[in-house]
Amino acid sequence: MLKWNEASLPRRFLPPFVWLASFEAVARRGSVTEAAHELNLTQGAVSRHIQKLEQQIGVQLFERDKQRLHLTGAGKSYAEEVHQGISLITNAGVKLRTNPNGGALNLAVLPAFGTHWLAPRLADFIAQYPGVTVNFSTRTRPFDFSNENFHAAIHFGLDDWPNANSLRLMEEEVVAIAAPLIVDSRAADNLKEIQKMPLLHLQTRPNAWSRWFAQHGLDIDNVMGIQFDQFATMIQAVVSGLGAAIVPKYLVENELKQGKLIGLGGSATSVIGSYFLVWPERSTHHPPVLAFQKWIKSIIAESAII
Repeated sequence: MLKWNEASLPRRFLPPFVWLASFEAVARRGSVTEAAHELNLTQGAVSRHIQKLEQQIGVQLFERDKQRLHLTGAGKSYAEEVHQGISLITNAGVKLRTNPNGGALNLAVLPAFGTHWLAPRLADFIAQYPGVTVNFSTRTRPFDFSNENFHAAIHFGLDDWPNANSLRLMEEEVVAIAAPLIVDSRAADNLKEIQKMPLLHLQTRPNAWSRWFAQHGLDIDNVMGIQFDQFATMIQAVVSGLGAAIVPKYLVENELKQGKLIGLGGSATSVIGSYFLVWPERSTHHPPVLAFQKWIKSIIAESAII
């Protein structure tokens, strides 16, 4: 069941659609007679609809000069917006009839996750749901869905996105990395040597190094170092020998195999947090969101990641 905030939609500003259709047709054609013919109504009915519309919204929309009607300034502005609204409703009906399970999916994704995990798998989603158009935008922090034109988002952390439903996708393994330029394989597992390196940080994960050292038996707080806003930039800095960093393992598997990077401190470790698909209540029944939920659950299950 869909729920709407009726208090935000005063009834006086929601006149019957037939009144709006009559007004829009007269404004566009400049004639009550032609509008009535287009709408298959009588001229009297069209005139009454316009009069009732003006009474309900409390604004004069036409100047009346004998048998002719001329839009007022307010009427011209209103006519443009009503025309756009009717066009949107008409197009929505056409899309629903021709492609009931399709439409747009406006998805906010984390930059690294979108580039390295989601994008390589997305062709499979498009093949299964060819009627869905996926629009990506990157976001690194939670936002208010009511202020953004997104149907859903992929979020890392805890299940704490305000005013949103969620689907847990998977946990994440992280690995500490450095370039052979600044550490050799013999020192890669030496925690004291690692502690002396320049330690790089992601802005959204300021405690990553403290947690990593704690998992290896060292209690170290206030680990300082250069901060980055995206994993991709930080990984490139590590490759260039700028320092060591903690990153999701899936982002650097190729570099580790190729020897461009060295893993530090032994095996990868899990972090406190998971990836979630989140969406506002208004998107709960949106067919592309339902399709994406079904698809990504099957992909993760097949990969035995979850």
